[in-house]
Amino acid sequence: MNILITNIKELVQVEYSSKLMVCGSEMGTIKTVRNAFLLISKGKIADFGKMEDLFLPEETEGRKLKTIDATGRLVLPCFCDPHTHLVYAGSRELEYVDKIKGLSYEEIARRGGGILNSAKRLHEATETELVAGAMQRLEEVIQLGTGAVEIKSGYGLNTEDELKMLRVIRKLKEYSPLTIKATFLGAHAVPAEYRGNPKEYVDLIINEMIPLVASEELADYIDVFCDRGFFTVEDTERILMAGIKYGLRPKIHANELDYSGGIQAGVKYNALSVDHLEYTGDEEIKVLLGSETMPTILPGAAFFLNMPLAPARKMIDSGLPIAVASDFNPGSSPSGNMQLILSMASILYRMTPEEAINAATINAAYAMGLSEELGSIAVGKVANVFITNPIPSIEYMPYAYGSNKIETVILNGKIAW
Repeated sequence: MNILITNIKELVQVEYSSKLMVCGSEMGTIKTVRNAFLLISKGKIADFGKMEDLFLPEETEGRKLKTIDATGRLVLPCFCDPHTHLVYAGSRELEYVDKIKGLSYEEIARRGGGILNSAKRLHEATETELVAGAMQRLEEVIQLGTGAVEIKSGYGLNTEDELKMLRVIRKLKEYSPLTIKATFLGAHAVPAEYRGNPKEYVDLIINEMIPLVASEELADYIDVFCDRGFFTVEDTERILMAGIKYGLRPKIHANELDYSGGIQAGVKYNALSVDHLEYTGDEEIKVLLGSETMPTILPGAAFFLNMPLAPARKMIDSGLPIAVASDFNPGSSPSGNMQLILSMASILYRMTPEEAINAATINAAYAMGLSEELGSIAVGKVANVFITNPIPSIEYMPYAYGSNKIETVILNGKIAW
């Protein structure tokens, strides 16, 4: 089916020449077309422009052309969410109460909560149960405007369960219209049985898990939680080198709890992204400048855990790009609502609406290795777009933080919601 969207109040995030990302002051600018049309054909963006310039090729005319009148509405590229843990079994609201009572993330983890709690529940769940639960979450995020997600393993923490998680993600790729990337995160936490000898667990990841993940082609990327109380820089580098040997590009959890050296390790091994970044100083910014690594902040996690905020304003003003992600997971960010993440980026991190939209679209696509296909309105890119309700401006997207402002979602050129 071909789709023609007409009378668009404002077509947002258009590109006439492709970009992989936007950095620094460029993040404050977004190209738009007012009173616009958008033509979708064969799942791709075929044309766009002002209504007065609309001309339909013969092959798009006739019965196969569905026309949508978007009067008073904006059209944007769907959000990309480059950091989630949305395959899990069961919520962790009791730990939420512990947080309210003052227990820290690390204290909860030491008591067997946190990631280890999710690992226990995942071990007891079947693949069928995990697929069903994750599909519900994917349907929810589609309705909120997300068109692509990265999903990590990491609630397995043993070979069998890590492979189970990754097989579930593979099934989600088959069943869902979303574009999905899979990341192997066996190094999410040290299992209880290895607490006295974490290096033995690192050896298990390197010698057993990674070869099996690679042999079944279950992951696109490899990740490590490089932070205080989790995995050291030495552990991280060993795991990343082993993953790279098998063709898995790194993405790193870094500097959420301290100045851990995770950002430097990520840049050293050409990580696609380094994520969290609550503890980022001048040295880390200097290392990131000129690298190919996307700094990715997770506003939902910092908000939920009441943690220090990553210095996004300073990073942008220093010339860096920024991506944002939901960190959708049961323990520290139980929401995949990227509209809410836009609002948090603006309200908490002092990012302008334009900067926040760039961070959730083209830069987030880069953090997934997808900015040549997604993240903007450009001829030849995959037609992942959404049509808003009638709203006054792009500023309204982060401003109206409590409501779903999306009316229609199109994924791969088909109406998904």
